[in-house]
Amino acid sequence: MTDAAIRIVEYQPRHAEAWRMLNEAWLAEGGFAVEAKDRKVLDDPEGQILAPGGRIFFVERDGEAVGCCALMAMDDGGFEVAKMTVTPTARGLGLSRRLLEACEAAAREAWAPRLYLESSSTLAPALGLYKSFGFADLPPRETPYARADVFMEKRLG
Repeated sequence: MTDAAIRIVEYQPRHAEAWRMLNEAWLAEGGFAVEAKDRKVLDDPEGQILAPGGRIFFVERDGEAVGCCALMAMDDGGFEVAKMTVTPTARGLGLSRRLLEACEAAAREAWAPRLYLESSSTLAPALGLYKSFGFADLPPRETPYARADVFMEKRLG
């Protein structure tokens, strides 16, 4: 596969269905329920993520969305990396790393002090990626997600 066939693009309204489907698929694949906060951001990405200052990136292969990741604005000026997934048929191509690189570049552009994320200890490949990307573990904290038991950040200062 040529690199030209793969592009990182920002959310457009045409991505709304892919956003919902990609995220519902990884939640189901992981054996997770679609929780209340999931439903809010999946049904209204423009209002819940973009309007408050966040961004959503998609990885497209030959024009088809095969992965996505959100950058959600936080009260401290940082950004939460959320809803990152790549379809099973596109895994192993380094696309999740490219999504993280797009998120970090956008956060640095906004002079954010950090990237933050919540994940599940059952998602070993994702946790390995985050650690290799410079994320460090944080102590447990309150979260709206039943599945979240891993908390990490990457300082950007």
